[in-house]
Amino acid sequence: MLVWSDTELWPIGNRPWLDTMAQDPEVFQHKMFAVLLLGLGVVEWQRVRGALTAAWSAWVFPVLAIGGSVLLLFHQHGGVMHGPNHMERMARIQSEHSSYSLAGIGLALTRGLAEVETDWQKMFRISWPVLMMVLGILLTFYRE
Repeated sequence: MLVWSDTELWPIGNRPWLDTMAQDPEVFQHKMFAVLLLGLGVVEWQRVRGALTAAWSAWVFPVLAIGGSVLLLFHQHGGVMHGPNHMERMARIQSEHSSYSLAGIGLALTRGLAEVETDWQKMFRISWPVLMMVLGILLTFYRE
């Protein structure tokens, strides 16, 4: 997402990052999604290493994942709105974004609930990695 999602930007293309992000909301959103994912990864990595043990750190993943999933529902791909069958292409992209959002929200909720001691904790600890794999499989088949 950070480098490869927008081929018109340097190093693939010749457009500068800052100017393009200021002018194109789609590019800005792609980079913000990448920053969200990187931030989430850094916090989770620090938690696994044992360097981050604060109680609030357990809720970074669910909060950022739900936030990113909700933002994805409003993300538009304007660059593909030309040529034959453009409406079908946009409908497919919106459908894909919706499935990613639903999987992301489910993943975030089960991941957050896996941290809470309840009778259901074991089920949540099993289900969130399954939903992570489902999201990965969905993303593997993404096409514009």
